[in-house]
Amino acid sequence: MSDGPDRPVVHPRRSLREQVTQALRSAMVTGELSPGVVYSAPALAAEFGVSATPVREAMLDLVREGLVETVRNKGFRIIGVTDHDLQDFNEIRALIEIPATVQVARCAKREQLEPLRPVAREIVEAAKAGDLAGYTEADRRFHLGLLELTGNRHLVGVVRELRKRARLFGLTSLVASGRLLASAKEHEQLLNLMLTQDVDGVRKLMGNHFGHLRSSWAVPPEG
Repeated sequence: MSDGPDRPVVHPRRSLREQVTQALRSAMVTGELSPGVVYSAPALAAEFGVSATPVREAMLDLVREGLVETVRNKGFRIIGVTDHDLQDFNEIRALIEIPATVQVARCAKREQLEPLRPVAREIVEAAKAGDLAGYTEADRRFHLGLLELTGNRHLVGVVRELRKRARLFGLTSLVASGRLLASAKEHEQLLNLMLTQDVDGVRKLMGNHFGHLRSSWAVPPEG
């Protein structure tokens, strides 16, 4: 992997294993780690400036999530995701998240929604900077934060796993086309609609939001 500006930084409140796992996920999104390529734990450890042990542990976590597979005596291979898989993941997420977000719009109070506004603005800033790792992390916190307001932890868990498997492939093409910023700005627009309980507006905007993901897969991700 190259020393790019998107490299995740060490977070003192996370375990080293958690930090490496998140860094590896981010590297998959940005294309620094490519599907089908075999990576050794020692080589990755050297890139991150850590020992090989937390890298192996992180990779095994990703194996359990179905994102990586072990290659005996060589290391780990990133599992590719087909366009059909991505469409399936997107369809399932839309079936769950759109009605769940509408439910939150009907019931949530201003004091529950407003804490997500700084996260929505963080998404925009990451989009402006072309920081895909930062974008995906903030996007994850925003959408899961909204879903947590349903009070259904199982629903949140299902969406969290779907997001891990989809890994938001195609974001590089959205950056290149200039559409990532437009998609980023929809998060604060969504909050504003929810604060006024504009249910129809929330449903329409969420549909458009998932449409951006579908269109991004028409162009193969870089890397």
